[in-house]
Amino acid sequence: MTVCEFFGCTFLAFGPPFAMFIFTIASDPVRIIILIAAAFFWLLSLLLSSMLWFAVVPLRKELAFGLVFSVFCQEAFRYIIYKILRKAENGFKKISDDSATLIENKHILAYVSGLGFGIMSGAFSLVNVVADAVGPGTMGLKAGNEMFFISSAAISLCFILLHTFWSVIFFNAWDNKNLVQVGYVVLSHLIASCLTLLNRYQNYYVCIIPLYLIVCVTGSFAFKVAGGSYASFKNCISIK
Repeated sequence: MTVCEFFGCTFLAFGPPFAMFIFTIASDPVRIIILIAAAFFWLLSLLLSSMLWFAVVPLRKELAFGLVFSVFCQEAFRYIIYKILRKAENGFKKISDDSATLIENKHILAYVSGLGFGIMSGAFSLVNVVADAVGPGTMGLKAGNEMFFISSAAISLCFILLHTFWSVIFFNAWDNKNLVQVGYVVLSHLIASCLTLLNRYQNYYVCIIPLYLIVCVTGSFAFKVAGGSYASFKNCISIK
């Protein structure tokens, strides 16, 4: 059963992102490079926030301090990769067969980099958890909540999707100098991250339900920002 739980949680968290990668990114080498670069920048943000957390000795035991600073670091590095990608657009024209689509539709760059951010974030948050899910159990230790593993997987999926949506909104916001959208990304990131602090009480639904409400709102916002409409959504899901 532990192996089944391992694969179930892994597929829950990474199944949709893997499908997104296969259908929208895998066919274009440039998009793969951008995704890997974005994942690397997320790692840099983690390194910087970890260094500060380690340096500020009095606040090491305050999880909220590290969490808030980590959010600001991630958004700072999201801005850095935004600037790099915008400056590299001319270079993409020379190396990509699909350069016209990639450059003209700027939301593609945002989507790919956001997915890279999200996949690396999800990997770091879940890999150790699912590794423990395989077992074996340890006699004598107090049992935890049986929903811990599946809840962790659901939360990881939530943040992978959120990072993708946040990048679409964030890139568009800086393109149009819309500070309200930038503020929404940072504020919703802070709220979503702080909600995970409630997991210590093992009432996971208190965290998961608001998180997925934020996913729905942010996804709709990103869809609108990318030029989507009710009519286009209806055409997308309709069967002809």
